[in-house]
Order: sequence, then structure tokens, then C-alpha cells
Amino acid sequence: MSESRVTFAQKKAVAERAFNCCEYCKSQARFAIQAFSIEHIIPISKSGETALDNLALACQGCNNHKYNKTEGRDRVSSETVKLYHPRQQQWSDHFALNDEFTLIIGLTPIGRVTVEELQLNREGVVNLRRVLYAIGEHPPIEVN
Repeated sequence: MSESRVTFAQKKAVAERAFNCCEYCKSQARFAIQAFSIEHIIPISKSGETALDNLALACQGCNNHKYNKTEGRDRVSSETVKLYHPRQQQWSDHFALNDEFTLIIGLTPIGRVTVEELQLNREGVVNLRRVLYAIGEHPPIEVN
């Protein structure tokens, strides 16, 4: 069994790689009221490893909703598809922001399922996006 504890060096590398933004909803850690987590993309409970290519930075909302999920049912195609994998896929291939920059839209089955399963458009995060956009702090530069 692999070691499940994330090291300080891994935490630092993951946060830097993510530009201190949640790799799912793109919330910025500097505006969060709770510390972000280093999460296992493929959970330890499903044979995931504690290695940089399986770790992502996640806000508490996304981390809590993801829990140990790796897939979900797409309501459009009715197929079961895997959730977005930040190490293997590009965010902009699967997601876009609406014209007001408040809602994340799933562009693909992977995007749609991830939006729904992780509840990427939770009321609080949508309100935060609205306020941050109004003051020029959203979207984060890497989403553009």
C-alpha cells in the first residue's frame, strides 16, 4: 500500500502548479475562508497513489463534493463518464465561463458531469465570482 500522507514539498508543488486556484472551480485560495486541500484525483480508496500526477489543489467545496467519486452519469447522453482529471486534461477543453463570468458551463460529457457532481456552481462560489469580477479579480489569469 502506498503512503497516503502528502508531504510539505508535494503540497507546495501542487499549490504552485495550480497558481493557488482550485483546479476544478477555479476559486482562488487568497479569497477563501477555508484552507484549500491537496486531494487525490484517483482516491486512495480506489488504488490512487500519493504522487504529484495524482494530486490536485481543491477548495473545500469541491473537495467535499468530490469525496471519492471518479465518475458520474451525464444527463445529456445518459452515459457514465469519468470526472475531469486535472493532470491529464485541459480545463478549457471541458469548461467555459458564461458571459457574466459567474457560472461554469460543462462543454463535454466530462465537463457536464464534473459541474454536476462537484457542484461547481454552488450559490456561495457563484456570488463570490460575481463580486470578484466586479472588482477585477476574476477570472484568474490562467482561465482566460
